[in-house]
Amino acid sequence: MSATEQSFDYAAADFNAVYTGGELLEGASIKVVPWDIGEPQPVVVALEEQGRFHGAVLDIGCGPGDNAVFLARRGHRVTAIDAASAAVEQARLRAGDLPVEFAVADATDLAGYEGRFDSVLDSALFHTLPRPARPLYAAALHRVTRPGARLSVLCFADVPGGMPAPLSVSGDELSTTLTEAGWRITSMDLAEYAGVATGMEKFFERTGRRPELDARGRTRLPVWKVLADRAGGAGPVAGGAAA
Repeated sequence: MSATEQSFDYAAADFNAVYTGGELLEGASIKVVPWDIGEPQPVVVALEEQGRFHGAVLDIGCGPGDNAVFLARRGHRVTAIDAASAAVEQARLRAGDLPVEFAVADATDLAGYEGRFDSVLDSALFHTLPRPARPLYAAALHRVTRPGARLSVLCFADVPGGMPAPLSVSGDELSTTLTEAGWRITSMDLAEYAGVATGMEKFFERTGRRPELDARGRTRLPVWKVLADRAGGAGPVAGGAAA
């Protein structure tokens, strides 16, 4: 990691602040929500069209709620959770009268949701968690799902043109973390995640990144698209070995 990439304290990111006009990272001049493109992620739309979601669906780290709203409009029973209360407030407004259950919760715990979900969507949450919290998160997802559940993860990939470390994650770390928590990976490919470019200039300048833009002026960032099935058994205890 270069000295430039160490210039921001990602662990101090204030997700509530950025949803209310504040700064996401001190010194980065990010006062927009970088992942709020005003519509569902194109790759999430594609996953739904492929039949990836069924039964009770958990959108974990739902942000402003566009993925959850899309899935609900497609007829899915959706629970959408985020640790940032301001994000959940915005998501509720976007959902309107749609029957989406929203909640503020810690993704590494998820107490009270045990054995409830058949499908999980993680659209860019995994890489925001500190490394020690990632195994706890993967294990929590196993606890709150039923046998045969499906997990779909979009996570910033440590490949050329990607986000700086520690926001980008190696394929080995991601696959190992999920496998040890009781998830059986069925596919792992690179995909693109659409983001907001305007207002991100200073951040990209200081990190030495120049992401590609699509025809609509949105960033095109490489992510791991991981599809996994829940392995049998009750799963590991937090921080323990796989079941």
